[in-house]
Amino acid sequence: MNTSVKLCGVEFRNPVIAASGTFGFGEEYAQFYDLSVLGGISTKGLTLEPRLGNPSPRIAETPSGILNSVGLQNPGIEAFCTEILPDLAKSGTRIIANVAGHSLEDYARIVARLEGEPVDMIEMNISCPNVKEGGMAFGVRPESVYEVTKLARARTTHPLVVKLTPNVADIRDNARAAEEAGADAVSLINTLTGMSVSLATRRPVLENVTGGLSGPCVKPIALRMVRDVYRTVKIPIIGMGGIMTADDALEFMMCGASAVMVGTANLISPRACQTIVSDLTKAMQRYKLNDVTEIVGTLRA
Repeated sequence: MNTSVKLCGVEFRNPVIAASGTFGFGEEYAQFYDLSVLGGISTKGLTLEPRLGNPSPRIAETPSGILNSVGLQNPGIEAFCTEILPDLAKSGTRIIANVAGHSLEDYARIVARLEGEPVDMIEMNISCPNVKEGGMAFGVRPESVYEVTKLARARTTHPLVVKLTPNVADIRDNARAAEEAGADAVSLINTLTGMSVSLATRRPVLENVTGGLSGPCVKPIALRMVRDVYRTVKIPIIGMGGIMTADDALEFMMCGASAVMVGTANLISPRACQTIVSDLTKAMQRYKLNDVTEIVGTLRA
């Protein structure tokens, strides 16, 4: 059976990619298994300068999910390129550099810095505050999605993936804007904004008050949005949101995703991605698939 997929001209061994934010840069997980079994790794979100992130507590468990307000803690793009990427590039899997910024200039500079570096794709996290627009996230309005994507497209020859937030009126409008601005693919969904509170203290559990909700609880929303975007754009989709099993991965692909990203599951089991990869061929046998791409977009609804 063939598990390989091709995204934006890049061939992946299988459609299972470790999602940004829950896999770091892979070093910790490499202690548990050979990272080359993965289709790819989307790195921890990278910013121009190093960031310590938000104050603790910044993680809160919820029923069937988790809230996080980590705040993009990372060593910065320069340290990534010089100290981390050389070893990561030897891992035998595809590397997707996830990048974030607080202004158009941030995105322009960070994608330009990655030009010529051994990454296979760039994934733009556009759900960060846009300081110059009064704190509005780039990913909220189609106009700002178009603007930041167009700027990044002009600064890089790497395949460009735009990560879409679900915290919008209609995610299809933003997917269409990304496509029109030159994105090679879109990934969705990013986390949903949520909050957890304590009766004992009468305060939010997270120091930052709100956080991003992920895990199995968001899967039904993610599936619906992947289906909607698949019917709207012609560029490939990378689906994510509560994927815990190989069957979950195939459901996302059936709704239109060409590949998937696994996030919160890694925090439950460090072998989660490896298990999904190894179970994928068994699931393909159950559903009579000789090639994993056969299921993409076959939802009968």
